[in-house]
Amino acid sequence: MMRTSPAGFALASLVGAFAAALLVLAWSLLTTLTTTGAASAPLGWALASGAALGGVLAALRRGKDTPAPAAWTAGAAVGLAWAAASGGAPLDLAHPFWGAPAAVVTWILIGQTTRYGLREIDLVRVDPHDRERVLLRGLRGVGFGFFVTIVVLPFWFMVASSLKPRAELLRDPTNLAIDVSRGLTELLVGYREVLITFDFARFILNSTFVAVVTVAITLALAVLGAYAVTRLRFPGRAWLSRSILLIYMFPAIVLVIPLYAIFSQLGLRDTLPGLLVVYPATTLPVALYMLRSYFQTLPKDLEEAGMIDGSTRLGVIWRITLPLSLPALASVGLYVFMIAWNEFLFAFMFLDSPEIFTLSRGMVALDSQEVPRQYLMAGAVVVTVPIMILFFWFEKYLVGGLTSGGVKG
Repeated sequence: MMRTSPAGFALASLVGAFAAALLVLAWSLLTTLTTTGAASAPLGWALASGAALGGVLAALRRGKDTPAPAAWTAGAAVGLAWAAASGGAPLDLAHPFWGAPAAVVTWILIGQTTRYGLREIDLVRVDPHDRERVLLRGLRGVGFGFFVTIVVLPFWFMVASSLKPRAELLRDPTNLAIDVSRGLTELLVGYREVLITFDFARFILNSTFVAVVTVAITLALAVLGAYAVTRLRFPGRAWLSRSILLIYMFPAIVLVIPLYAIFSQLGLRDTLPGLLVVYPATTLPVALYMLRSYFQTLPKDLEEAGMIDGSTRLGVIWRITLPLSLPALASVGLYVFMIAWNEFLFAFMFLDSPEIFTLSRGMVALDSQEVPRQYLMAGAVVVTVPIMILFFWFEKYLVGGLTSGGVKG
């Protein structure tokens, strides 16, 4: 059996120390945010313990990997040692979960992370290529942790704040723990008040109506427009194809004032049909651009074969082009729905009557009243969660549609 070289041990220790520093910092942050005390972050001990753990994992390797049970066992042993040495308060904060149990769990994760960082690395003869692979894995871990933190932490703050009573929120607003012992009825008081008392249930229906109709109008116009600039020959076709996104050179705030005056004259201000004019107009250029790029990837031969068989142009679009473009249609539809659901500026300027408020306009009205902060957070969750569910449901279509358009456009 080949033995790990000194350079291999040094590399393993470095990976272990790096993983320990990151995860101990995350452990300390979670402990501070979910308890009433402030946890310490013993980085010196974490670096030393992580380096030792990395050396142990290097010694336990079989080929180019350390067996997972061995990595987990070694990590758990370090966690138990931390808990024992600190008297059950490894972060200077005694807690039934974030103390000794969290120490064991954290160090098992450190062991697994170190094992992953060293996987397929030759620790017998470490070359520059192996160091580069380890560096890239470390940067990927830092990037992943950074983006998870900036995405998950604000959302968790919003959810935790919405589930607290007012007195608790005022006493310690940074505590992100959720007291489930209060019962589901007490936890959801903020949501019940927001949906019923502040009429957010109606706002959800208004936003859903506006978003769905906007998607239908935009897709209908974008399909015909994109097909025309892709397949048909007419004067100005090249100029039209290049100037699709020209409208985005004008900031939305520049368009609001003239539209406000025009809609007031036409009686469209303070009506949902007014929004159904503005939203398709602002989302249509991107939708048309994305569909045009996707249509360019479709073979013309299929459409020509359909027309030879006697189908009309519209029949070809309906029976051949649209079924082949379902990923692009799904991605464009999701994009337009998200824009219409979250749009704020035009809704704020055009809508005055509470009975036709959309969710974003309702959030402003909620914020302008003397309402408890947890109600405001509950309203923010109500606005955010539906669009998140929809995004994750259609995410694979969104990525596929955007990728196809980007490569072939």
